[in-house]
Amino acid sequence: MLDGWARRRIDPALNLTARQLVRLGATPNAITVASCLIGLAAAAAIAAGNLYFGLFLLLVSRIGDGLDGAVAKITGSSDFGGFLDIVLDFVFYGAIPLGFVLLDPAANAVAGAVLIFSFYVNGASFLAYAVMAEKRGATTDARGSKSLFFTTGLAEATETILFFAAFCLFPGWFPVLAYAFAAITFYTALSRIVLAASAFRGKT
Repeated sequence: MLDGWARRRIDPALNLTARQLVRLGATPNAITVASCLIGLAAAAAIAAGNLYFGLFLLLVSRIGDGLDGAVAKITGSSDFGGFLDIVLDFVFYGAIPLGFVLLDPAANAVAGAVLIFSFYVNGASFLAYAVMAEKRGATTDARGSKSLFFTTGLAEATETILFFAAFCLFPGWFPVLAYAFAAITFYTALSRIVLAASAFRGKT
């Protein structure tokens, strides 16, 4: 929901940084992989109890996630790059809640499992919608140029980062925050299913 608002504010800085990275020889896929590895390091730091360092790594990882697309706009995007980006995004999304589960299994395991399950359902609805939209030749630029059809929703990248940051800042509230974000994520998946029921009626 907040991605459009956030991107209008950070895109100028991302584009400027991307031009510098291209001059240094950086590639979109290398940035995508590096961002995921930093995200996994953030999850490991959280699991070890280093929450502020984990938050720092988490934010660096998501800056990298924005930079890979900005670099791709300059050097040219590829289908594999788009594939890699979405796959490693979901690796990151699952890793951070898992870090909190490992940090305190007794307090966080159930809430973390529910949150990860909501990501699974939402991711399936997102990707299935993209496949059907591509089959029908649909296009959208709601979140800029993307490698696949991108449906917006109540839970997007900005909301995810905000909740993940809140997990780090208020770890004692992880179960409550995780359940709240899971509810938002389930709502996003449900709204996408309703949208698909309208958009994909009839045979192609």
